[in-house]
Amino acid sequence: MSDGIRVFAGDCTTTFAGDPPREQRGDVVVVIKPDDTVLVHDCDGYQPVAWLTRPEMLAYDGTSTGEFSLVAIDGDSRLRVVANDRYGLARYPASVAGAPVGTCPDCDGALVRADGAVTCLDCEARYGLPAGADVLDDRCEACGLPTMRAERGRAFTLCIDRECESLDDEVKDAFDRAWDCPDCDGDLRVIRQGGLLVGCDEYPDCETAFSFPTGVVDGECGCGLPEFVTDSGQRCLDATCERAG
Repeated sequence: MSDGIRVFAGDCTTTFAGDPPREQRGDVVVVIKPDDTVLVHDCDGYQPVAWLTRPEMLAYDGTSTGEFSLVAIDGDSRLRVVANDRYGLARYPASVAGAPVGTCPDCDGALVRADGAVTCLDCEARYGLPAGADVLDDRCEACGLPTMRAERGRAFTLCIDRECESLDDEVKDAFDRAWDCPDCDGDLRVIRQGGLLVGCDEYPDCETAFSFPTGVVDGECGCGLPEFVTDSGQRCLDATCERAG
């Protein structure tokens, strides 16, 4: 999942060449995250006194003799930290932090939801979630993972592991060829192309295609296409339709 978080504590001189440039010295804690983000914290408040997020380049040197230094560069921003005195240097395990959603059936590790996925903190298994999906308390009877509720035309309840149960397959079974193309005599097919779409089966002669909304079908738009109830309100399958609602 990561190479761990590196933590250094000491009397450091921190120089930041950016907007605005500044130099600071004090007893601080330097945190280096696995994505190379650098945070320099002093004793006050929650905000670092200096930081650089995911820099393009990071050079780091921590030795057993007490020396410590790093240089992080991102575009025109340059962060340099040099230790005048060292109090401690260590590396600790690190993972994503998210809302607990159960126990991994493979290793009994904790499952958490964060960054659009469910991840095991122990074995690092990761299950990406569809946009707008809710993770449920129930477990999949086949594999033991949590189930989810996802709205794509109607509400589907299925396993979070797409290899176990596929949301695409469920949507295709329910809505493939369910609607007529508004621009020709073709049928609208459910397809995966970048995202989940409904596109005319007469392609390439007809290039009509619409993104499949996150919501539930609720009636028909004045244009003849289905209308969806979404978190942002009622909308036509065609997001540009002026006759929706």
